[in-house]
Amino acid sequence: MAKGNKAAGHGRTPGVGAVKLEAVELEIPEGANIIVGISHFIKTVEDLYEALVGSAPGIKFGLAFCEASGPCLVRREGNDEELIRVATENALKIGAGHTFVVLLKNAYPINVLNALKVVPEVCAILCATADPVEAVVFEDEDGNRALLGVIDGFRPRGVEKAEDVEERRAFLRKIGYKL
Repeated sequence: MAKGNKAAGHGRTPGVGAVKLEAVELEIPEGANIIVGISHFIKTVEDLYEALVGSAPGIKFGLAFCEASGPCLVRREGNDEELIRVATENALKIGAGHTFVVLLKNAYPINVLNALKVVPEVCAILCATADPVEAVVFEDEDGNRALLGVIDGFRPRGVEKAEDVEERRAFLRKIGYKL
């Protein structure tokens, strides 16, 4: 049994005790993108660092990973002090074990996602965006937390029309992602 668990079954009686569900607003510095995911091992920090630094020339990033056992520290790395600081603050706000937060500048998530997805420790990527993000966090009666998902941006306001399709296609060509 893991240290800190009260007894078999973790000392919990189903349906008893105070629990909390909250949406935690994450900070995204101006000009940055955020990636939030779930991983499973302390080696995550170094492996994510290597995946990011090798994915896009000139990338600036900070990353933070919440340990779920042992000293339960927020592990952090990166090559930009502001992004490391904000990623660490976001990880602390989420406060859920095995969660990681990456902040990027001078690159887009599309430039790094495939590299992150093949890191052996990565279990899931929940969002990759520059839009406002809220982490949906569950907290049990012992104060332990789980990241349930994210609110990424805003809800749809309708369905695209012909002029919206033209604008989308023009935008992708303008930024160089289509011929």
